[in-house]
Amino acid sequence: MPVFKKKANKSQEPVQQLQAQDASLEDDLFAQLDARDSQEPAKSASTVNANTSTVSSQSTKLQKPKKDSKLRFKARQLRKALDLQSHQAPTDAVADARLEQEAKNEERDIKVICDQLGLDMYEIQPDGHCLFAAVADQLSLHGILPRSTASYAATRAAAANYMLSHQDDFLPFLPSLDGEDGAGATTDGIMSPRQYNQYCMNIRDTGAWGGEPEILALSRAYNVPIHVVQAGKPPVVVHEPTEGMSDRPGAKVAFISYHRRMYGLGEHYNSLRPRVRMQPTHFMAAIH
Repeated sequence: MPVFKKKANKSQEPVQQLQAQDASLEDDLFAQLDARDSQEPAKSASTVNANTSTVSSQSTKLQKPKKDSKLRFKARQLRKALDLQSHQAPTDAVADARLEQEAKNEERDIKVICDQLGLDMYEIQPDGHCLFAAVADQLSLHGILPRSTASYAATRAAAANYMLSHQDDFLPFLPSLDGEDGAGATTDGIMSPRQYNQYCMNIRDTGAWGGEPEILALSRAYNVPIHVVQAGKPPVVVHEPTEGMSDRPGAKVAFISYHRRMYGLGEHYNSLRPRVRMQPTHFMAAIH
């Protein structure tokens, strides 16, 4: 199981050397500008009439800066980079070590539960679609969706459509997008119907992250229990279309895992597939 690890702290000496090199390059750029400016022939106002002087001055202003502006731009960029570099906070080794340990603990706890349930983790690409892709993988395994159509786009559309048609089941639990006191919020601090419609459209059409409301919507839309394995309490969070459905004989249950630390990217979901145990005859065939 890959675990995101923070890069170890680097010595400050290479950074200081880089800063010195950048400062030297910046000095060279400005030196070039000064040399070029000093070589420009001085124009005497007495040798040209007022009209010629005006035209010449305008022509110089329009034509001269082409190369000089590039040098000045590079110099400004260097100055900004050096300033940003000087204000960057040093890496907190203690915080890095704590996050790394939390990631290891999370991996261990989830693996223990997966072992008890006979499940193996199938990794989903860590992006905004991970919840919907993980559920799509489970629906395909259970034959609820054909593999050819089991995609995050399909499950996004299903979740959004269900939520749109069952507004009263979700709207009271969704806070306003701009905060409880923000514009568009109701007196209770929840989304207005207009905000709710936009929220559902974002779930359907964008890479917006999904969470508890979307898991419940998917469970009901596909009429399948979705169990979320996580580190902490409770170890398994159950979402069901109807209460007790998971306990029915032969019930199909979709298993996904929820991660907060393992990938260092914030919340993430993976699909949990049934563990395949190779039969002795298959094992002998595999090693010959």
